[in-house]
Amino acid sequence: MSEALIKTLLEQRGISRDEEIAAFLNPDYGTHLHNPFLLKDMDAAVSRILKAIQGDEYIVIYTDYDTDGTPAGVVLHDFFKKIGYTNFQNYIPHRHREGYGLNTGAIMKFAGEGARVIVTADCGISDIEEVTMAQKAGIDVIVTDHHLPHQQAGEDGVVRDELPPACAVINPNREDDTYPYRHLCGAGVAFKLVQALLTRGRELGMFSVPEGWEKWLLDMVAIATVSDMVPLTGENRALAYYGLKVLRKSPRHGLMKLFRNLSVDQRYLTEDDIGFVIGPRINAASRMDDPIHGFYFLSAGDENTAARTYAHLEDLNTKRKWLVANIMKEAHARLAEKEPERVIVMGNPRWQPGVLGLAANTLCQSYKRPVFLWGRGESDVLKGSCRSDTVNLVRLMERARESFSDFGGHAGSGGFSIPDDKIHFLEEALFSAFDAMRESGEHMDIAAEKRAAMSEPVKLPLREVTEENWGRLRALAPFGTGNPKPIFLFENVPVRGVSRFGKEKNHLMLVLETDEGVPVRAVDFFSDGKWDMGNIVPGARITVSAHIEQNVFRGRAEIRLRILEIQV
Repeated sequence: MSEALIKTLLEQRGISRDEEIAAFLNPDYGTHLHNPFLLKDMDAAVSRILKAIQGDEYIVIYTDYDTDGTPAGVVLHDFFKKIGYTNFQNYIPHRHREGYGLNTGAIMKFAGEGARVIVTADCGISDIEEVTMAQKAGIDVIVTDHHLPHQQAGEDGVVRDELPPACAVINPNREDDTYPYRHLCGAGVAFKLVQALLTRGRELGMFSVPEGWEKWLLDMVAIATVSDMVPLTGENRALAYYGLKVLRKSPRHGLMKLFRNLSVDQRYLTEDDIGFVIGPRINAASRMDDPIHGFYFLSAGDENTAARTYAHLEDLNTKRKWLVANIMKEAHARLAEKEPERVIVMGNPRWQPGVLGLAANTLCQSYKRPVFLWGRGESDVLKGSCRSDTVNLVRLMERARESFSDFGGHAGSGGFSIPDDKIHFLEEALFSAFDAMRESGEHMDIAAEKRAAMSEPVKLPLREVTEENWGRLRALAPFGTGNPKPIFLFENVPVRGVSRFGKEKNHLMLVLETDEGVPVRAVDFFSDGKWDMGNIVPGARITVSAHIEQNVFRGRAEIRLRILEIQV
């Protein structure tokens, strides 16, 4: 694989100048991470937390329940444990009983217990009423979040962020924040807070934590950064790059138990293992049960706790797969009955709200439209998830805000609650909001960066699929949003063998052959009905679009192709 080809792949990512190439290929912890005090309100947050530590005040760490918020909670938990502070607790709201973000019931509970500070992570930016209540109850709230603030036009007609009245609001997506990088995830923002606390704490002589200790927290930041699908560019690239290095050495009992049970070699972990192995099990806790189980799994202090929480999460993940499969079956059947509208809106009171985000994401990818799914499950109210590759969902829901009792999220993913008497009008309200946005041209192209990076596949001879070239490709990793895996085109290659594998024989394995007669394996998971197998037989010649990947099983590494497209 030539330097010219690597240069082509970098140009696909908008990286062409020598200094940009050097920075991308060689992430540096010291120079590519920004000063945390550049974040607006960081000084105020640090001062209040250090004051609480000095006064032994009761602190609550309040986080979201997903694979961003849960690791963020572990980041803050580990910091307090490291400095020897014990007067705190981690709290994660129950997805179905309490919902996303701060809630009044929890706040009153904290007030009764004598809490004096609440530090949020990955939530809080939209909780104006709840923060107001906490402040009136004598609890100072420090919001750390990365979700888009709600916006509202003032009496002067100028649209501004609506921020909660907290003593500090740390969010790189604040309209008035000049931090150099806006795309941190919730755990990334929490990590910046820890960096700032350590810096100021050392300056004041409050605690003596070794320089660089915070790097051990980057395993949690990497899990969150990859799972939350924020762009793997700029500061996020450095955080994920070093986070994966830490993850490969992480001594966390829960993770090590997971890797052993699934025969995952920790030394070779990649971002794919976060997305397909770690993330789903953390999410299963909140989707199917109590999210605190995911926190206990990541923060387990001994092997017994790790084994117990892992077994529970594995069982929940199996049930989650079954629920999603049934929702998808019903959704596809309903969509087959009529042409999908410009926004897909559907629901069923029996659908479990906790798994709707997974189904919405799949439908969004399949039908290329914004998708809103709702359900009730065991919840008292109707709740839903939405996904989009085109329109900014937060701005879309703002235009239809009368339909919702609560909503929030990112440009491409979000969640909402809706009163029973509004559900029958939701589709019409979203159609009107979508049409108004399209007419104005606002926030209608959130996938431009992704499409720019996903340019035409690069032609490559099959003989170039080698371990040496895999190593060169990994210099571009970690891959994900904003830095997608390269796609290669292998033309007119002979098929040596065709087989099916897996318990249900629903995965495809092709053995292709180079001009020199060297076999190269190519796999496609869940491929039933996907290809016309009548012409994909030994002796045939096919053209394949694929990623190059390394498969490690039982200590043996193999370089293979992950099939994206087959042309006969």
